Parts: sequence; structure tokens; C-alpha cells
Amino acid sequence: MNKQKRILTGERPTGKLHLGHYVGSLANRIKLQKELETFIIVADTQALTDNYNNPQKVRDNILETTIDNLAVGLDPDIVTFFIQSQVPSIAELTMFFMNLVTHSQVLRNPTVKYEIEQKGFNESVPFGFVAYPISQAADILVVNANLVPVGDDQKPMVELAQDVAEKFNRTYNCNVFNKVEGYYSNIGRLIGTDGNAKMSKSLGNTIYLSDSGEVLKEKINKMFTDPSRIHATDPGKVEGNPVFIYHDAFNTNMEEVADLKERYLVGKVGDVEVKAKLFNVLDKFLEPIREKRNYYDLHRDEVIDILKTGTAKVKKIGEELIEQVKEAMKINYF
Repeated sequence: MNKQKRILTGERPTGKLHLGHYVGSLANRIKLQKELETFIIVADTQALTDNYNNPQKVRDNILETTIDNLAVGLDPDIVTFFIQSQVPSIAELTMFFMNLVTHSQVLRNPTVKYEIEQKGFNESVPFGFVAYPISQAADILVVNANLVPVGDDQKPMVELAQDVAEKFNRTYNCNVFNKVEGYYSNIGRLIGTDGNAKMSKSLGNTIYLSDSGEVLKEKINKMFTDPSRIHATDPGKVEGNPVFIYHDAFNTNMEEVADLKERYLVGKVGDVEVKAKLFNVLDKFLEPIREKRNYYDLHRDEVIDILKTGTAKVKKIGEELIEQVKEAMKINYF
């Protein structure tokens, strides 16, 4: 393992993880965990920016998101899991970084703009929510991560972290922070089962990593396909069709996918067969994840110990970094 290079990524604990998370980031975490030192943040402070009046929801999902990460194959012996709010140096960095980012710069962030609109905040958006990209920069830089495996919708966040790192080094004539780069999935964003541009818990268009076979089948059967196609004998559209997007992302039998597409285009296969084959693919993919998830669900004390150990490690890393930061800023008074 190359200890000189570090990965930082993670989730807000607001619910169980879904296939969109897998495609966007989890698959790359699994791929890179043996090559680079990997840190997974459970971003509970950020989750509170729009769940401040329901902290129990955030608390309940800290273990759920961690278990999902473990269930897909992240190895707790080589991966560090930690809870954001329990590392005080992240809050300190956030305060220092706020001076390096303008208000308009944050508001131009397309991800922030989209989520403000999606959540219906309008003029009542909490300032903590607007400022959370700065907090994300602190998350990344508290361990001086070099690489951030995330979905492409998070690209503006990674770019802001890089801007902050560069501006800090330039402003204080130092070399405290590494260059930050994003590591993006080659599949791109996985659309929702309803055809929405993004799979989202709040939109109810998700397939969860923990879904049972029965639930999975029900969701696939309800998936949008080509709305203009009335009969199985009608020529159908493959491009932009959610069922085929999922086949492309998860079906490793390229010949089967090519055959289904060819027949769908000329009206020689119905949605029932295409969805049945997708169910077989996804059920097979999810089965080992369900089994591993069930293990950790029954051994939650192990998960708590993983989080405790990781959080203690990052606390120490953060304390050492803050010393460098304060020295560079000439505010190490004593």
C-alpha cells in the first residue's frame, strides 16, 4: 500500500445506500482500497444542515451507512472509518477556510443550487447548508487526501477543495496541503428507476443495497421504460431507457445485453423479459451484499468498534495537521 497517497470519501448518514452510490463511488473505493490509504467519513455534521430538527434520523443512520460500506467489500483492517462530528479539527479547518471562499463562489456551485431547489428551501435555506461545500473541503484536507472517489455530480465540491488547498498554500506561503483530484466512475450518474436524472432517497426512485429479492422484483417491474411503446411488438428506444441503463451498468453478459437491445429496437422482445433478466442480474449482484450486511447487522458492536478506532486515528491526524496550519497562519501563539 502506498502510504504517501490517501483517499477520502463518504456519505451523509440520512439513509441506507443504493445502487447509485455503488456506481458513483463504492465500486471505486473497493478497487482502490488495497492501493491507497483509504478514509471513509460518516458526514453527520453535514447531514444535520438539513436535518437539524431530526438528529435522531442522523444518529440512526450512522451505523446503516457504515454497514453498507462494509457489506460491499470495504475491509475494516485496511480502511479507516470515522465520524465527522467527533473530529474537532474539521470544524477548525472549516472556520479558517471560510475566509478563503466567497459567498458567490459557493452559490455558483451547481450541486448546491440543485439541492436547494430539490429540497424546496427557497429563501429559508440554512446557512450551514449553503456552506457545506467548505466543510467538505475540510473533510478532504483534514487527512490531506490526494484522491476523492465520488460521483460526477460531486465534481464541483472536489474542485472547491482543490481551490481552497491552493489558495491556503499561496496565501500563507507554505506547502501544507496536497493537490486534490477527483476519481470518477466511468459509468456516470445512475438515473432513478422512474427515469429521473438522479437516483435519490428523497425521490423514492432507488434500489437499495439491502433490498430483498421480493422488493427488488417489485421495483424492477415498476421501472420506467419507453413510454411511447404500447405493445411488445412496437419498436422501442434503448437510449435513455432506465432498464437498459441498468443492464449496461450491472449486466456483465455483453452478448445478452446486445441481443436484448437489438430485439427491443425492432419490437421482438417485451418489457417483461428485459426486466426479468435485469432482476436476475441485480439479485445475483446483491445477494452476497445482503449476506454480509446481515452479518454486520447482527454484530453491531463490531461496527461501533470500527468507528471508534478510526475516529481516534483521524483525531490524531487532524490535531497534527492543525498544528501545521496554525504555524503557517502565524497563530500558534503559545
